[in-house]
Amino acid sequence: MLFQPAIIALLLADGLSLLLLVPAGLFAIRILRRWDLQSGSAQQIRLEEHTYLVTTGLALVFIAQILTLLLFVFTTDHLAVQFVGAMCAVGTLNANAWGFSALLLRMGLFLLAGTWLVMNYIDSRAYDYPLIRVKYALVLLIVPLALAAAGAQLAFFTGLDADVITSCCGSLFSAGEPAVTADLAGLPPLPAMGTFYTVLGLTILAGAWYALRGRGALLFAGLSAIAFPVSIAAVIAFISLYVYEHPHHHCPFCLLKSEYGYLGYGLYLPLFTATTLAVGLGITSAFAKAASVRAVLAGVAPRLAWTATLLFTLFMLQAIWFTWRSNLILLGE
Repeated sequence: MLFQPAIIALLLADGLSLLLLVPAGLFAIRILRRWDLQSGSAQQIRLEEHTYLVTTGLALVFIAQILTLLLFVFTTDHLAVQFVGAMCAVGTLNANAWGFSALLLRMGLFLLAGTWLVMNYIDSRAYDYPLIRVKYALVLLIVPLALAAAGAQLAFFTGLDADVITSCCGSLFSAGEPAVTADLAGLPPLPAMGTFYTVLGLTILAGAWYALRGRGALLFAGLSAIAFPVSIAAVIAFISLYVYEHPHHHCPFCLLKSEYGYLGYGLYLPLFTATTLAVGLGITSAFAKAASVRAVLAGVAPRLAWTATLLFTLFMLQAIWFTWRSNLILLGE
């Protein structure tokens, strides 16, 4: 099983990424300790020259890590047919103790890598690189996360055994089971809907306000950070039910399957991307002390904020559409 092309691609992606990330972490320490743009020393000139190369390499690595999450989820879903008891990615991830750890670490890496890319996009457009210390400090957080994600993924794939009888999504997302997923599945539909639409609505309003007025970046970022888990909970609690038209099928992974038109990708990609853009803008704004970065933000922030706002709106409209067109009558039962 380990020698399937998708698994080899995932392992190679991690290996090649770490070949750059680990030295980049050491370079980040040098940046934090010695970067001084006012200095004309040979050391500063070398740092500036190396920064171009390292930053470009990091951007490519982080784009690859974002794509790796998609490939990881796609691969685990397609491996489900090889395990007795598995119906979707949940069965594959449950095949050993490392599956869900690898997934959660990959999700965290997606969000941090995306945040770094937003910061780098803005920083590279300022003449004096005012965010260089902040974005390389973030690299020091990403490196151990990437090491952990790579280790968990390797342990997961090397530990897969086709003879193992695994559990399906029905057992994991069934109300009454002793698990957080079961608690989410057991949320009452009406309060879950009210919380979801309120939080997402406030997030969309905050994004539009920031895009129009240039104020409230931290509010937008904070609400986005809250909207992300609330939206995932909403998918489990009621959105998935309307898609499946079944009152007890809460699995967020079956949405990724072909029989449901791969709807999950259309849901999750806007949510992840919008959250990353909003949080990246918030962190950047919090450290926008220099006039150069404020000038860049004035030009690019509205466009990025509108993009995030529209993606959150797309996510919400899809939830409304699934509810509207479904034959399931969930409320009033």
